[in-house]
Amino acid sequence: MYQFGVDEAGKGPVFGSMFAATVCVDDLERLPDGIADSKRLAAERREELAAALLETDGVHVGVAEISTVRIDDPETNMNALAVSAHANAIEDATAGLAIADQPEKTAISGLCDACDTDADRFARRVSEACSLEATIDARHGADDDSKLVGAASIIAKVERDAHVADLAAEYGEIGSGYPSDPETRAFLESYVEETGELPPFARESWSTCADALAAANQTSLEGF
Repeated sequence: MYQFGVDEAGKGPVFGSMFAATVCVDDLERLPDGIADSKRLAAERREELAAALLETDGVHVGVAEISTVRIDDPETNMNALAVSAHANAIEDATAGLAIADQPEKTAISGLCDACDTDADRFARRVSEACSLEATIDARHGADDDSKLVGAASIIAKVERDAHVADLAAEYGEIGSGYPSDPETRAFLESYVEETGELPPFARESWSTCADALAAANQTSLEGF
């Protein structure tokens, strides 16, 4: 029976996309040694494990990206986007599996790291959004408890880190992209002060962005 794990990275940053990843196997023994929640691993080790997962026969990986444009859409919210990301990553990972002739839900099952305060509701919404016939569960802290979800967290984090690195290569050091990161806040404030607008990769709907724009406008008014 196939099993999969799903996790996301980048739900809370003010900069850049959110990524979800799915890792699917028919045997947990296929997973490389050292899998753990990505937050417990150094960046170099995450990259090594991500490469091993992608190169191992029988390990199926899927990734979904949620852009800042979708995140800022007033017609949606982060819970709905997380559901969509998880469902899309599941479908990406399982697209090539020979399960079409096995309609029983027991043919494949998966576990998501819950992105909702109600884990059961999150699992139900992902299942409804996913075209795959599968038994889907969700738990808080699943990236710590499940090797498959831990593997997915590694892929998602490496994808998110590569995305941030690409932005930094183009715009200069932007930090981690999280509002709590002083380097991120300094970049945002400096960019807004110099240009009068937000960086094109900023989540405009975040209060951090609104605060940066307000501060820049106040500074400009005080100059008159």
